[in-house]
Amino acid sequence: MGQEIESSRFTVRDFKEFARRVQLETELLIAQAHAGALSLKGPVAGFELEAWLVDRRLEPAPVNEAVLKTMADPLATLELAKFNIELNVEPELLMGRALSGLEAALKRTWAGAHDAARQHGADLLTIGILPTLRAEHLSLANMSGLKRYRALNRQVLRARDGRPLKLDIVGHQHLKYEHNNILLESATASFQIHLQTPFNRAQRLYNAAIAVSAPMVAVGANAPYLFGQDLWSETRVPLFEQSVEVGGFKDVAQGPVRRVSFGSGYAIDSIIECFTENLEYFPVLLPMLSDDPPDRFSHLRLHNGTIWRWNRPLIGFDADGAPHVRIEHRVLAGCPTIADAVADAAFFYGLTESLCAPDVRLEALLPFAQAKDNFYQAARFGLSASVSWLDGKKTGIRALLLNELLPLARRGLHSIGIEPTECEHYLGVVMQRVEQSRNGACWQRAFVARHGPDMRALTAAYIDRQRRGEPVHTWDD
Repeated sequence: MGQEIESSRFTVRDFKEFARRVQLETELLIAQAHAGALSLKGPVAGFELEAWLVDRRLEPAPVNEAVLKTMADPLATLELAKFNIELNVEPELLMGRALSGLEAALKRTWAGAHDAARQHGADLLTIGILPTLRAEHLSLANMSGLKRYRALNRQVLRARDGRPLKLDIVGHQHLKYEHNNILLESATASFQIHLQTPFNRAQRLYNAAIAVSAPMVAVGANAPYLFGQDLWSETRVPLFEQSVEVGGFKDVAQGPVRRVSFGSGYAIDSIIECFTENLEYFPVLLPMLSDDPPDRFSHLRLHNGTIWRWNRPLIGFDADGAPHVRIEHRVLAGCPTIADAVADAAFFYGLTESLCAPDVRLEALLPFAQAKDNFYQAARFGLSASVSWLDGKKTGIRALLLNELLPLARRGLHSIGIEPTECEHYLGVVMQRVEQSRNGACWQRAFVARHGPDMRALTAAYIDRQRRGEPVHTWDD
């Protein structure tokens, strides 16, 4: 979805031709995979952080175009709403001191964005859902100017026969709400971890990313409030799934295969199965035709960008032009601090590396249905969740993290050559967060318990602590 399009209106011929080209490019991708033409480079790490712009009242500030123009930084881009921006880092080979290098790079981009926001009367923060957000902020007037967003909104509503999008989220409280555009999606700001791996390991990495989604969302939960209601620890999960609720071919609005979902299963033989599923089960949403040659996979990539699995395989290109596969792990909220974000990324990189080992019978020991159930339990209950792991036993997720998963992550980071001091530093942040039951959602709820449900006061306190840069487990209420 990062690709811009030239028009927001399409003909029947556009849809048919685009679908034909997606099929052609999918067949070419399969042929290149069989021929060994996909990149064997990796592991290569990167991430993207979505941030909020707020005004002096700590409400959404629709000034992203002005901020990005002032920044003039290719690593910063627009998001769906005018009050969000996305900050990226250049990918790095995952070895040595790569983690601290990525942290320094993200901090530089963040500092540039913060300074630019200040020049336009705004402040910058990263959080899963902005506590001061109200439904009236999610109007089309606040949609960013790119044509692809207008087109996506039109096509999603068309696929639903014009029916409004409906939220029905039962958590600590119960929120029911109807909305008539996809700006609901912009209420969900995330920290997305990318990991490129040699193609012959991509299927194992994809399955490992699915398996670790529950512990990742538990340690990083940071979105308990929406429109003032206390819902899930990570309310982004049901919010995002319901904000673009469009299914597959059989029953476009209510089909069993969803465009935002945990996925339909593990990859059995190859990561390419995800792209064939895209072709076979999902109608085209944005049929923007490109003049690029088929080996640039422009149509396949744009189609893939309109299907939001919580773990999504992406096609990209190495510096030498070789196509690669990377996994985009989408389960984490915008983090309390950059220090927390990089700690979460380190945990993901190390844990998936260990679970990709040839002697780990992951798929047999943790059925996909159980991994999926674990994920939604962790999103709802955070560090209080109970899940089943490889031994099949139900256990509290904090005990699982401390006794098994953090040691596995440490072993994985060591095995790929991350310096021991880096391993201990970043995994230590996660360990202390778990020991103290103090992720972003826990801190937000503790603040409200002490000071009352004043969302502006919560946001002000959050920004104040975020500016200090210390991980969330050190924050006072």
